[in-house]
Amino acid sequence: MAPEKIPVLLNEKCKVQNKKIQVPILVNNTLYKFTCVSMGNPHAVTFINNIDNFNIEKFGPIFENSKFFPERVNIEFVQIINRETIKMRVWERGTGETLACGTGACASAIASSLNNYTNKKVTVKLLGGNLEVEWKKDNHIYMTGPAVTVFKGEWINA
Repeated sequence: MAPEKIPVLLNEKCKVQNKKIQVPILVNNTLYKFTCVSMGNPHAVTFINNIDNFNIEKFGPIFENSKFFPERVNIEFVQIINRETIKMRVWERGTGETLACGTGACASAIASSLNNYTNKKVTVKLLGGNLEVEWKKDNHIYMTGPAVTVFKGEWINA
């Protein structure tokens, strides 16, 4: 959660408190606060009241390409259901919205726990299915979920 590891460019509006990197971004007169986490790739997690009605196609690219994220960033939009369950949609840098993201689910679980919204073990509900994520005392993150084939193809070299 070190800013230079994500990376996040901090300024006077950004805060680092209790290991949380909080980045405020104002868009259309709405202030979004991001908890930034690196899972080996950069993640910025923001909490939304209703992600089903959130316009991820509009806001995803704005946040991904924000000046605060010099290498761009994966954006997780998270709705807290209860202390054991969150819903997440993800905008992956360079790709757009995807059905699931394992590192994004882990980053969302960490951000939810750091902000004291959830316990350290949560179910993450994604468009592509559910994942169980646990942030253990040894500071390791464990993710459990199904592995399924979503596509088959054949490459023909013409």
